[in-house]
Amino acid sequence: MEKLFYLDSYMKNFTAEIEEVEERDSKYHVLLDKTAFFPGGGGQYCDLGTIDNISVVDVYEEDEKIYHVLDKKPNRIHKVKCEINWDRREYGMQHHFGQHVISACFNNEYKAKTVGFHLGSEAATVDIEGFFKEEDILKIENMCNDIIRKNIPVEFLNITKKEAKKLKIKEDLSKLSDDIRVVKIDDIDINLCCGVHVKNTLDLRVIKIKKFEKYKKATRIEFLCGTKAIEEMLKRDNYLNKICKLLSSNEEDAYKGIEKLNNKLNEVNKENRRLEEIISNYEIKAMIEEAEKINNMSVVVKIYENKTMNYINKIANKIGEKDDVVGLFVLINNDKLNLLFTCSKNLENLDMNDLLKDSIKLVDGKGGGSKVLAQGGGKNNGNIDSLFDYVKIKLKSN
Repeated sequence: MEKLFYLDSYMKNFTAEIEEVEERDSKYHVLLDKTAFFPGGGGQYCDLGTIDNISVVDVYEEDEKIYHVLDKKPNRIHKVKCEINWDRREYGMQHHFGQHVISACFNNEYKAKTVGFHLGSEAATVDIEGFFKEEDILKIENMCNDIIRKNIPVEFLNITKKEAKKLKIKEDLSKLSDDIRVVKIDDIDINLCCGVHVKNTLDLRVIKIKKFEKYKKATRIEFLCGTKAIEEMLKRDNYLNKICKLLSSNEEDAYKGIEKLNNKLNEVNKENRRLEEIISNYEIKAMIEEAEKINNMSVVVKIYENKTMNYINKIANKIGEKDDVVGLFVLINNDKLNLLFTCSKNLENLDMNDLLKDSIKLVDGKGGGSKVLAQGGGKNNGNIDSLFDYVKIKLKSN
C-alpha cells in the first residue's frame, strides 16, 4: 500500500481504489490501494475524514495494511474520492512537531531528556526530566521561536540500522527492523519518528508555552503551536484590549492597575477576616447567653442563610473551646441545607456523630464526623424545626 501521507503530509484530497471491505460489529473496514489517512503513531492520533462522502471514524494499521473504519458500506469501489479532516491533521501535525522542537531545545541547552508527551484536544503537554524555573521556560520558548523564524527545512530519511548508528540516533535500535524512518532538523535534532510533520519550521508559525508544573520527577509543560496558538493569542489580545478599555489605560498601566486592585483586595479581605473574628466572638457570647439550658448545658440553635460553611466552622470550633455548650447549626441554600453539630470537649457523654446520623434522616440527608463535631447535608423540606426538637429530646434523655 502506498502511504501518501509520507510523500506529502499536506495532501487533503486524493482518489483511490477500494481493494477490500470487511464488516465487523456493524462497521465497515475498508482497505484502499493507497491512502493519505495517517493511522496514528508516535503520540500522534489518526486522521479522520470521508471516503465516498461516508465518515471515516477510525484508521488503524494491521499487518502493514491501513484500514479505514466507516459507519456505512461504500456504494462503489473505483475512483473513490477521499478527503482528510484538515483541521485535525494540521493540529496534530503541528503539535507533534512542536514537541520535537521543544524537546530538542531542552536537550541541547540543559541535556534534559523528554520522558512523556500527550496530544490533547485543546493543547499538548511534554514532560521534561528535571525541574525548571520560569526563566528557564521563557528561555526555551524564545529558542523555539528563533528556530521557527529561521525557516529550517525538515528532512525525512528512510535508513538502515547501520546508517542510523552513524547518525548517532539516541533511541534503542535493537528491536527495530532495517527500515527506519528518521526526522532531522538541520543539526538541531535527529530522532526516530513514524508521525507526519510539517515541511519546515516556519510552518509551525509560533510555539506558545501556556503553563508548566512539577510532575513526578519532571516538569510538565503545556503548549500550543501554529493555528491553535495564534487563535489563543488573538483571543487573549482581545480580552487584554477590553481590560485596557475598562481601565482607560495601556497594557503596562493596566497590569499595574490590576496589581494595585489585587493588593487592595487582599488588604480588604484581611480587614474583613479581622472584623469577622471580632463579630464571631460577640456572636458566640450572645448565643450562649440566650441559649436554652438542657441538663446544665447551653444548647445553641442557629440558622444561617447568608454565611459560608467556613464561617460556621469557625463558630463551631470556638464553641468547642467553651465548657458545657452544644451547637446546632444549619446553613440554608435554596432547596438544600447543611448541618453542623458540635459540643464542648468536656461533654464526654455526648456523641455528635451519632446525634447527627440519627436526626439527619428527618431532612433526607447523610453525614458524619467525630464525637465533638459532625457535618452533613440534606433537603430543605420544612422539617428543620422538627429536627431541632428531636435533637433536644435526645439531649434531655442523655
